[in-house]
Amino acid sequence: MFPKRRMRRTRSRNIQPLLRECSLSKNDLIAPLFVDEQITTPKPIEAMPGQFRYPVNGIAGAASALWKKGIRAILLFGIPKDKDPEAKSAYDPEGVVQQAVRRVKEDVPGMVIITDVCACEYTDHGHCGIIGKTRGGTDLLNDASLVLMDRIALSHAEAGADIVAPSCMLDGMVGSIRTALDEAGYDEVLIMSYSTKFSSALYGPFREAADSGFSFGDRSTYQINPGNSREAFLESQMDADEGADILMVKPAGFYLDVLSEVATIGLPVAAYQVSGEYSMIKGAAANGWLKEKETILESLTCIKRAGADLIITYFAGEVAGWLDEA
Repeated sequence: MFPKRRMRRTRSRNIQPLLRECSLSKNDLIAPLFVDEQITTPKPIEAMPGQFRYPVNGIAGAASALWKKGIRAILLFGIPKDKDPEAKSAYDPEGVVQQAVRRVKEDVPGMVIITDVCACEYTDHGHCGIIGKTRGGTDLLNDASLVLMDRIALSHAEAGADIVAPSCMLDGMVGSIRTALDEAGYDEVLIMSYSTKFSSALYGPFREAADSGFSFGDRSTYQINPGNSREAFLESQMDADEGADILMVKPAGFYLDVLSEVATIGLPVAAYQVSGEYSMIKGAAANGWLKEKETILESLTCIKRAGADLIITYFAGEVAGWLDEA
């Protein structure tokens, strides 16, 4: 006798939408934006077709366009006109991100503004903080860099950021920033920690987008080896213990197993669909190897299914339009 349970019964075209377990919404999406202090008109990013660097006086327009599509949160990255070994422009009250925050808040007051708290775009060596001599040679100094991250986060909060997002993978960064913010009266500013950030080859196009390539070595002494899942979970657990409001797994698509584990901690979790993931889909679609819309929506649905509450994606604007059509 044929089994009583027929799985295809629930897949009829009219029943299937009622039983869908996981769906995307615009509120799931965060759009990364690059703001460049050195340009006066939007500049296309060659390695990321369809993405741009925006001038300071154009960033509010870019944010406004996303708002009109229904995107309610952006993540800002800055490209300054001046770089130095100590990333001084990263915490300048008139720095590129600080100006961008104020402009977006003035023109799109309801937009949730998240700022990347790091130094790689602002240092002339391209590493994520202060460098110096260590037992393994010249490398990122952890505790000296914490002081720098506190200053950057405070300057972003003062400018009006709703959420600061430390991405440097320093030990103790969440606790240090939380203390600095609270002591300065910014206890309502959230911390979205890049809590589980892998040393990934998928960041390549971002180097062009943010002008953040490094002049020596690599970042494997502070980012996580792709083979280490237990370490990855522990990093997020420690940041949760230090007071993070939102955790993050980066990259997203290659690390869905880790994302699923991090979601068990109980805090909201963001997943960053990084530049390499974006460019791979764009490149394959341009060559006719993939259906672009279907692949993008599938990739984001899988990230959501694995446990992400928020998805940082360069496809945010496009997907918002598609969701309106659904």
